[in-house]
Amino acid sequence: MANLSSTVTRSPESVLATNKLIRNTYTLLSMTLLFSALTAFMSMSFNWPHPGFLLTLVGYFGLFFLTAKLRNSVWGLASVFALTGFMGLTLGPILSAYLTMFSNGHQLVMTALGGTGVIFLGLSGYALSSRKDFSFMGGFLMVGMMVAFLASIGGLFFDVPGLQIAVSAMFVLLMSGLILFETSNLVHGYETNYIMATVSLYVSIYNLFLSLLQLLGVFGGED
Repeated sequence: MANLSSTVTRSPESVLATNKLIRNTYTLLSMTLLFSALTAFMSMSFNWPHPGFLLTLVGYFGLFFLTAKLRNSVWGLASVFALTGFMGLTLGPILSAYLTMFSNGHQLVMTALGGTGVIFLGLSGYALSSRKDFSFMGGFLMVGMMVAFLASIGGLFFDVPGLQIAVSAMFVLLMSGLILFETSNLVHGYETNYIMATVSLYVSIYNLFLSLLQLLGVFGGED
């Protein structure tokens, strides 16, 4: 069956509202990334230990659900900074470990950071400029993230060769897809809350960076 395309005329008010939503989202995202970098730097400077897998999960999901509950109030802004600041604190010890374990640790971190930036800007820019609807990816991304999450937990208890590499590669693909998906939702009005859009994009960037860093450590780390 041939694909049918339809043109939807949007009112100027709708276009202005969408542009404002996108602008607010990327402004808040930039601020949370900077704040997260600051808390990561603090964590590294004071040599704070990683809180551990369980506490990280409790802190993340607790602050995530709090942010979702407060998303329509000014307290939602405070909550999103608490969430991203907490994630920065958990990132600091990981970065310190890479800088200590590998003689080229600084290069690995900067390469992962640069790769994350290129992927995010490229995919987000494509979704914004092409205005393609990527909402069809929602179900696939949800299932994929569940599988990858369960596999990562399994890797903590079972020594399966190559499992963590496979999980990291899966997360790179899934987070890239999530960037397309969430940006498309902003463009097409499926997501109307800039706080929740910021959280979704932040989590995608955070996991993308960590996954790239892990892959670079495995394949390019020098003792």
